[in-house]
Amino acid sequence: MAGGSDAVEATTLSCAKCGKPAHLQCPKCVELKLPREGAAFCTQDCFKASWSSHKSVHSKSISSSALVNPGEQNTASPNDGWLYCLRKGQSLSPKLPHFEWTGPLRPYPISHRRPIPAQIDKPDWALDGIPKIEPNSDLQHHVEIKAPDQIEKMRETCRIAREVLDAAARVIRPGITTDEIDAVVHEATISAGGYPSPLNYHFFPKSCCTSVNEVICHGIPDARKLEDGDIVNVDVTVYYKGVHGDLNETFFVGNVDEASQRLVQCTYECLETAIAVVKPGVRFREIGEIINRHASMSGLSVVKSYCGHGIGELFHCAPKNIPHYARNKAVGVMKAGQTFTIEPMINAGVWRDRMWPDGWTAVTADGKRSAQFEHTLLVTDTGVEVLTARLPTSPNVFPLVKSLIVVLHC
Repeated sequence: MAGGSDAVEATTLSCAKCGKPAHLQCPKCVELKLPREGAAFCTQDCFKASWSSHKSVHSKSISSSALVNPGEQNTASPNDGWLYCLRKGQSLSPKLPHFEWTGPLRPYPISHRRPIPAQIDKPDWALDGIPKIEPNSDLQHHVEIKAPDQIEKMRETCRIAREVLDAAARVIRPGITTDEIDAVVHEATISAGGYPSPLNYHFFPKSCCTSVNEVICHGIPDARKLEDGDIVNVDVTVYYKGVHGDLNETFFVGNVDEASQRLVQCTYECLETAIAVVKPGVRFREIGEIINRHASMSGLSVVKSYCGHGIGELFHCAPKNIPHYARNKAVGVMKAGQTFTIEPMINAGVWRDRMWPDGWTAVTADGKRSAQFEHTLLVTDTGVEVLTARLPTSPNVFPLVKSLIVVLHC
């Protein structure tokens, strides 16, 4: 689960035809409340020259509007207790909130929060949604060097987290809802004796994050059925024996177009190339330089608002910000015994993001697709150990994830 970043950049619109600065808007796009980024033009001439292809955006929006009401496609309804999430999970509504959606995806109602057995060891936010130890811990200000017993607990917890994500991967297919994926994650976690760390963390209502198509991260599992051609990221964190293990992968749903395949492939390569340089003495800021260089070579952009983070007894701790973009200001160097995540979020379009009314779901500003991969890492004396690496039993969902081995030495 990604941490936040303070990166800010002024928003400018480019002409959809020639790429020059644009100040004109397609009137039909304004009427349909479509994303401004794809409806801007610098002159009437560019607008007219683009009309034959641009007008297809309008018909797609009109046809997809029939899917806005999940009650027509799914059995979930307010009468069954399914409601829309608002205010970071602190409020629920029977109505779809008004919002200037950036792409075709819409939120669907969510189910009740799933229960946790009494015997499961729980983090301090499990009951009231408020972390108490994490915000005020000294580990927010210095990077902990884990003791051998802590490292063993991290290995065990991260292995469970991997097995939970693998269980989710096995059920992904067209027609399954992300709420059903969440149910698999929840049951697999508690069956292993763990607690799903995202559940009620700052009031997050579900046990994992499911981010579909233009969702960058922190998507909330809901009643929407996955469709053929979707991509979906499942982000799992497990709390077990007092420590957390965090990882995510982006999966293909049915037959996915080549552009989305390239996006996912490049995102995975960004993670691999970054992990390959992890060793004592490397500056944390180098991670962003490596990822940004690889993504840019493929014409893709790197999200700046969310980043990797330290992890262990705390879900998020120092190093609090491990940016994935170039020219970042991350401080510190890697030392043996440190544990942290690298989790690049790569967009097909612009890097900028917007937040849905639920207060959690971050989406691309232009409505184009985004992909992400994440591992929890341990810096060793000679390199890095990928604590959440794939296992021999992990499903072969696509060939590109087979190459990352358990331990990398640099």
